[in-house]
Amino acid sequence: MKKLVKITASALAICIFVTGCGNNAELKDNNTVVKTDEGKITADELYKNLRDKYGINVLIDMIDHQLFDEKYKTDETETETINAQIEQMKSQYNNNEEAFQAAIKQYLGVEDEDELRDLLSLEYKRNLAIEDYVKKSISDDEIQKYYDDEVIGDIKVRHILIKPETTDDMSTEEKTEAEEKAKKEAEDLIKQLDDGANFEELAKEYSDDTGSASDGGLIDYFNKDDNMDEAFLNASIDLKKGKYTEEPVQSSFGYHIILKLDQKKKPKLDKVKNDIRETLAEEKLNEDAALRYNALIEIREEAGIKFNDDSLKKDYDELMQRLIDSVNSSSTAS
Repeated sequence: MKKLVKITASALAICIFVTGCGNNAELKDNNTVVKTDEGKITADELYKNLRDKYGINVLIDMIDHQLFDEKYKTDETETETINAQIEQMKSQYNNNEEAFQAAIKQYLGVEDEDELRDLLSLEYKRNLAIEDYVKKSISDDEIQKYYDDEVIGDIKVRHILIKPETTDDMSTEEKTEAEEKAKKEAEDLIKQLDDGANFEELAKEYSDDTGSASDGGLIDYFNKDDNMDEAFLNASIDLKKGKYTEEPVQSSFGYHIILKLDQKKKPKLDKVKNDIRETLAEEKLNEDAALRYNALIEIREEAGIKFNDDSLKKDYDELMQRLIDSVNSSSTAS
């Protein structure tokens, strides 16, 4: 059953500015908020003025607190994430508490660290909701295609790395010469392998990878999520078991000769389905900058959001459209 989020006329102003949202507001004289000898101010009048000045941003936060606080309860991971964010913010001001407090008040509109934590907590929960929404939108066909095209079994190789001997003060010509020399040395080692040389012995003698040379160039089982150089990874995938690269493979480290020792069978789909869903969700969010805001719009609509104030509804629609247009413009510009 959908939740129904209703926004009533004077509730917003009363909650925020009369009670601070922490207590129940009780107006002793019907709709009157305050009286003077010259007259009175009603909750409706206060609401209209505050709505026009502050309403929509405060209102969206109130809606999202209602939608997400119960579903995504604060846990240790959230607390650690927020602590790290605040520490990082403070470090930008050399851990000067006075400067930090002034900055969060000026740039984020919060009065103290407690309000900042509340702001970061809501954003954290929004992100969880967005990720869940996008993951739910991914089809089984998309998951199957990613599994077929991208998922591989773990690979084990040996390699020999020849690094170009370059320095920052070299000219472009000198650096090019060093690159060519390293490539030529790697090509000569491949010829030695073709003539029957032992790969492990060559790695121990010539490889510039100090982490693996003493072990005959061994790099134990790795996969796509292990931050391997892309050129090195792709060459390792393309090789057949027991074969080595016929040409040097250039990476950000230098020139490699790679020998493929083994590749395991890739895991069954049901073992990696959730991981694939998360990966595809992350890709979609990275590719479509507006997806975040469109997801929030859909989440609120699915929760049955209803505005009883046409002016706030208009402000909400215009704000969300501005946010979408802004990120789309930024994506186009970049």
